[in-house]
Amino acid sequence: MHHQFISMTKRQKWAAGGICFLLLAAALYFYMGLEKENVRKVRRNMPVVQVQEVVRADMGRHIILSGQTVADASINLAPKYSGRIAAVYADLGDWVEEGQVLMIQELEDLDISIAQNAAAAGAARADARETAATYNANIISKKNAYELVSAKYERQKYLFSIGAISQDTLDSVEAEYSAAKAAYEMLANQQAGGMAAAIESKELTAVKQEHVTEALEKQRADMILRAPRSGVIAYRNAEAGALAAAGTKAFTLVDNGHINVDCTIGENDAAVLQTGMVVNVTIDALGRDFAGKIIFVSPAMDDDSKSYRVRISLENPDSTIKAGLFAHTAVDILQRPQTIFVPQAAVLVRNGEQYVFVLREDGTVERRLVKIGLLNDEAEEILEGLTEGEKVVLTNQDKLQDGMKVKVTEE
Repeated sequence: MHHQFISMTKRQKWAAGGICFLLLAAALYFYMGLEKENVRKVRRNMPVVQVQEVVRADMGRHIILSGQTVADASINLAPKYSGRIAAVYADLGDWVEEGQVLMIQELEDLDISIAQNAAAAGAARADARETAATYNANIISKKNAYELVSAKYERQKYLFSIGAISQDTLDSVEAEYSAAKAAYEMLANQQAGGMAAAIESKELTAVKQEHVTEALEKQRADMILRAPRSGVIAYRNAEAGALAAAGTKAFTLVDNGHINVDCTIGENDAAVLQTGMVVNVTIDALGRDFAGKIIFVSPAMDDDSKSYRVRISLENPDSTIKAGLFAHTAVDILQRPQTIFVPQAAVLVRNGEQYVFVLREDGTVERRLVKIGLLNDEAEEILEGLTEGEKVVLTNQDKLQDGMKVKVTEE
């Protein structure tokens, strides 16, 4: 065999060498192709992320307030007592002044009752005066009689002591004295606080009757329905001759002299809003803006809506603004000056820990725990865990692991 190889011609040697070279080149080409394919596969499997550089800046909160315009007052008016309506003096859309009569119920029967009770009160008061006069006359008479008999009894006791009169005579005078004393004390003991019981009873009867009269007069006044303040009649359900039931709404009085806007907000916004903040309110139906001021922020959450109520007072409203129009505004509040904060999308939570992925210079990411401070609708303040100039990952965090290499598409 060796002999055969040695005896090969030069041409055959060149052919064999060429075949070997081609085989080697083919093997090298195949190996390089596999390496490139592996690199392409690695690159295809590399997560694509967006990042943002951490900077220190003022952190603010943009609060959008939306609600409806409300009148300064919207009052439902209803009769206090049932009764037939005698006259109605206000129509739908009428402007009425404070104290103006809107409706009167029939008063004839009530006027008769007032007159009767007033007469009864007068009679009771006269009876009390008569009783007082009689009592005062009686007590004066009994007092004088008692004093006379008392003086006589003292003289008789002296005469008896010197033997001038008999025991029977003294006993007779003593009995007369005891009777006069008892009659006087019976009247005197009726007095309490300077007034005798008989007089006080008559006086209380008169006072009771006077109170009944006052109650009837108050009822009569209540059966004349008046406007409690100036405004427009926005509802009317009253006609002369109809029966008005107690407590049933007859009118609605709306005072548009001042307009507010009532809004509802969440607890995070309620924590930073304060009264006195100046806002610019847009009313879409009018296509106009109005200056306003926050005058009320509810101190407690509403149990039903789980929200807080905010009232904005419009500074110079005009007659074109009606209650119930949609209105909105926005307030920008500085939460913290020159602090570090990142978009909410950068912060993840797992097992009670808050963390972000930080892009290293070598293109890999680091899972890093952070401590969160203030929040707004878009960002979260980072108190610990990040420094200015680092880059945090905003997308595809669910595909990341600590130390994984990533591809950044846009900063």
